[in-house]
Amino acid sequence: MLRWLIAILILANLLAFGAIRGLFGPAPLTTTNGHKQLNRQIHPEGLTVRPIKASESVDVPVVGGPVADPAIQASTLAQ
Repeated sequence: MLRWLIAILILANLLAFGAIRGLFGPAPLTTTNGHKQLNRQIHPEGLTVRPIKASESVDVPVVGGPVADPAIQASTLAQ
């Protein structure tokens, strides 16, 4: 049974190697689709880049503000 498994794995590796080398034709990602993508853009010259303000950023903490009390309930332990 182990011999069959090894034979199947070797065959799968040979098929993968052939696919990488172009045995089944060129890979879809290697074709030049750049012109199609450029034609699909809608007015790329209208895009502008602007810096974000600190108030628009989510990751920047507000320094110097009041710290909220943690929502923890405490009680004494019964012995």
